[in-house]
Amino acid sequence: MRKLLAMARDFMRGVTFSRAFAFAAALGFSSEVIAQSIQLGMPIACEPGRTCYIQNYVDVDPSASTQDYKCGTRTYDGHNGTDFRLPTLASQKAGVEVLAAASGRVLRTRDGAPDGAVGKSAREAVRDVECGNGVVIEHPEHWETQYCHMASGSLVVRPGESVKAGQALGRVGLSGLTEYPHLHFTVRHKGAIVDPFAYGAASGSCGGGELLWHPAHHAQLAYQERTVLNAGFANGPVTMELIEDGSAGKELPSASAAAIVAFVRVIGLKIGDAQQFAIKDPLGNVIAENRAPQLQTNKAQYMLFTGRKRPANGWDRGTYKATYVVERDGRVVLKKELELTL
Repeated sequence: MRKLLAMARDFMRGVTFSRAFAFAAALGFSSEVIAQSIQLGMPIACEPGRTCYIQNYVDVDPSASTQDYKCGTRTYDGHNGTDFRLPTLASQKAGVEVLAAASGRVLRTRDGAPDGAVGKSAREAVRDVECGNGVVIEHPEHWETQYCHMASGSLVVRPGESVKAGQALGRVGLSGLTEYPHLHFTVRHKGAIVDPFAYGAASGSCGGGELLWHPAHHAQLAYQERTVLNAGFANGPVTMELIEDGSAGKELPSASAAAIVAFVRVIGLKIGDAQQFAIKDPLGNVIAENRAPQLQTNKAQYMLFTGRKRPANGWDRGTYKATYVVERDGRVVLKKELELTL
């Protein structure tokens, strides 16, 4: 009996629910015997860690405190999904498709909500429509997936339609309660929120439970405590707004540039993290440095830059190197290196 159950589970990996049910029926099992899990593909057409990044995970702490599935800080109170963030508004405007994570039937949709980042002072304007434009898909065995903050007018599916895994549903937008372009992706089973990174994990466990993602995505979706979202060189002052709209770093410093500035935007920094950012000239001399004090709070995102104005005799030709380092308890926990050749 155990051997047959193991065969059924192995067979179900990578097959549809209907085929799994047929196989189980042939073995004489009822649907209740089958492990009630779902296998998820990527719900967004991007490459995690390069063209998109996970900003927040499900908050698995039922109290007023917060905790992600790794007992980390990459979430906020009551967050019920996974946020796949695009690095800039420019990338969102270029168009990034939202995809059905699994085959099923479209249950509900909403379209027509305006696009526009919502600040704290304007949250009342999206009360009860925080998801913005979105899609809910029902799957076999009482599973549901939900896709939020989609671009206005981009939805290409309607309620009642059947969709295949990987099929386009619309595009990532800025509708509903969002301050930056991302897809908020929620999974439910029998109406209850499920963390696709830790299905069935015991309360308080750090990294337990079952990954519901297809094995092909496991490496890409590996947990990162801290992540560099944006990094580059600029020829003048850098602000968070310039990074967000994609302007920062668009024009690289030249040999005649008034300044050489290096910048980073990081997500997931934690209280006690110490940052340093330095630029070296082609001879290895430090020409600019920024040592930030230890953080006093966790940071959902943080921007840091360093730079120097052009010296009187101009810039030396060659390769300039910028190094960003985050240290914690005397240990390097994040590092990013950049190069600029003049």
